Amino acid sequence: MSEPDELIIEPRGGKPADACVFILHGLGADGHDFEPLVPALSLPEAASVRFILPHAPRLAVTINGGMVMPAWYDIKEMSLDRRVDEAQLKASAARIQALVHEQIQHGIPAERIILAGFSQGGAVAYQAALTFPERLGGLLAMSTYLATADSLEPAPANRELPIEIHHGHLDPVVPEVLGRAACDRLSAMGYPVHYRQYPMAHAVCPQQVADIGPWLSERLAR
Repeated sequence: MSEPDELIIEPRGGKPADACVFILHGLGADGHDFEPLVPALSLPEAASVRFILPHAPRLAVTINGGMVMPAWYDIKEMSLDRRVDEAQLKASAARIQALVHEQIQHGIPAERIILAGFSQGGAVAYQAALTFPERLGGLLAMSTYLATADSLEPAPANRELPIEIHHGHLDPVVPEVLGRAACDRLSAMGYPVHYRQYPMAHAVCPQQVADIGPWLSERLAR
């Protein structure tokens, strides 16, 4: 039997979910990559948050010699500007938006849904959240870049979306200058952006995890 397209972690104790957090993994990984993060967030005992960790499709990736691997989109070159397959990226973002719509149809308000993504997943999360037609609860962009900056058509409903950007200043894969550039671009567009820098490479560190939990709790507080 094949694995479902998403890993879903329900609230503790069998409580019905009243909020939802999507976490999109990076290139070559899958939804299980961020599974250990969920308990490490130490959310309040009363929190009833459903976590959805989608798996990317398997695609040929040009920068890896055309090797087929889990990828949200093809990266055609590793220059600082990064030439990517925008059509594939936007198709992945549309898939995530469809999953968000499903949660809304199941009774979770859009403003209690948060999108998060790491590296490639972060680029998809940017596109999915900023173009979503209903007001979301927040966006967490980790070690990533705004790949669709030049073609982005923001949705009016999310023009005040709280955006949290995390990046390691030792990142050799996605240089921090790209995270800073996304922050500057979005700030200039009027988004409320908060930037955090960490002493790490292309990864997630304990200090960062300790910051994510309170940020999520604040965004989802009733």
